[in-house]
Amino acid sequence: MRATVIYGERDIRLEEVPDPILSTGGDAIVRVVAACVCGSDLWPYRGVQPTTEPHRIGHEFVGVVEEIGADVTTIKVGDFVIAPFYDCDNTCINCRNGVSTSCLHGGWWGADDRLGGFADGAQGERVRVPHADGSLVATPAMPTDAQIPGLLTLADVMGTGHHAAVSAGVTAGSTVVVVGDGAVGLCAIIAAKRLGASRIVAMSRHASRQVVAREFGATDIVEERGAEGVAKIREMFDGIGADFVLECVGTKESMEQAVASARPGGMVGYVGVPTGGPIAMQPLFGRNVGINGGVASVRGYIEELLPEVLSGSINPGRVFDLELPLADVAEAYAAMDERRAIKVLLRP
Repeated sequence: MRATVIYGERDIRLEEVPDPILSTGGDAIVRVVAACVCGSDLWPYRGVQPTTEPHRIGHEFVGVVEEIGADVTTIKVGDFVIAPFYDCDNTCINCRNGVSTSCLHGGWWGADDRLGGFADGAQGERVRVPHADGSLVATPAMPTDAQIPGLLTLADVMGTGHHAAVSAGVTAGSTVVVVGDGAVGLCAIIAAKRLGASRIVAMSRHASRQVVAREFGATDIVEERGAEGVAKIREMFDGIGADFVLECVGTKESMEQAVASARPGGMVGYVGVPTGGPIAMQPLFGRNVGINGGVASVRGYIEELLPEVLSGSINPGRVFDLELPLADVAEAYAAMDERRAIKVLLRP
């Protein structure tokens, strides 16, 4: 089969690789119907995270189950399934505590699993899923082609944006600022609206992304950054800042802006993959601002969000503003790196 391999900085290739095989009884082979490029994939692509040797890449996919192991009980051949951006058994103590990204038996796509097999990267034609009963969520019926982009967001960005809002504790009638206008930040706007926020500010400098932010529920747009951005936010909210701030970037600067934009006693929910240095504790301590978040355990959110995606009451699939065949995966990375696309959907 064909799959994406990263060789180094800005070196993405589609290659012939071995077909996945069942090996542990609890696994499944899924034919990928749609995958995508994530903002976090850009860190190795840009060389921020060095690539020491060629390896598979991609961690978001939906598809159709082609084979199952003898021990699989909840997933069957022919099911259309959503896979979270990681593998988990969904039964260990950490999974039961709602932190399935810390599954005691799980792992990551594109790497050897803990069972002696290989979990293929998502940007390919097929993926072996080590814990089929735990990781995969089947849709009630075969979705329409128009529903697939929204379902694909449940593998990562919609659940991650939701995690930001849940981690911050967004409540009905609250004020929310979203730092970051990538796919996760835009989905965080949907999440804040779902949870009843009365005013949602999107911090965005890009006109095309501002349009999507408005569609998703943003009531205000702030283009300023740094001290000017903080001053604008405080001016909008009684001179003190917003109730909740959702940080969806991961840089030192974005986190500092999020903390400064929260009112005294406010909360920051952060989901941006950290790529910068440490932040100062004094601004948190002095203003009683809390922070909560981390890598999003999206597997636990899929069943909650799935009915709303299928019904069309939320439309997170709108973040895909470019669709390409898998053969053009290198162009998909370049388009996101150069900010010519918010998020690129790939069709094998």
